[in-house]
Amino acid sequence: MHVQEWLDSVPSAAVYAVVALVIGLESLGIPLPGEIVLVSAALMSSQHSGVNPVVLGACATAGAVIGDSIGYAIGRKGGRPLLAWLGKKFPRHFSEGHVATAERSFEKWGMWAVFFGRFVALLRIFAGPLAGVLHMPYWKFLIANVLGGICWAGGTTAVIYYIGVVAEDWLKRFSYLGLVAAVLIGLTSMLILKRKAKKAQAERREAEPVTAGD
Repeated sequence: MHVQEWLDSVPSAAVYAVVALVIGLESLGIPLPGEIVLVSAALMSSQHSGVNPVVLGACATAGAVIGDSIGYAIGRKGGRPLLAWLGKKFPRHFSEGHVATAERSFEKWGMWAVFFGRFVALLRIFAGPLAGVLHMPYWKFLIANVLGGICWAGGTTAVIYYIGVVAEDWLKRFSYLGLVAAVLIGLTSMLILKRKAKKAQAERREAEPVTAGD
């Protein structure tokens, strides 16, 4: 079942919980489709389904920040053996090449890697655990984590919500315009056919006396 269809089948409170949980688990280091779930829920909130976009954005932000913090704690305690274990469990996401790329990003950018990593699928999974493994000071991690979570989760929710509202309004206007256009086309076609029928009938009447005279 499509993600949005599934979310639409559960109560609003459950939608908030699912979004927070999926994003939290993804931020913790488990490869889940957090962004897809958030976008689907935000789009659904724009369709007057009872899902409040402000509450949704807050839940998504909370899931991102808490999940990243738990991932940081696990990474700090587990160290590099944790990355090796994750590489065996999730080779597509935690391969040596991906880990090396993420490490270079962290070494070069530090806090900015945590902040902007929230907007990149690969770094979004790595950010928490890898920051812990590399022993980034927690206060630096927390600042970047909170700001990144707010900008990504809140920003994504706001953008998708307003796009959905504008799209819905545009589609409504388009449907009205389409109805008007269909009526006009129908009337025009009817008038053209009526005129052609009258013209053909007149030509036929003009031709009848000629035929009779011959």
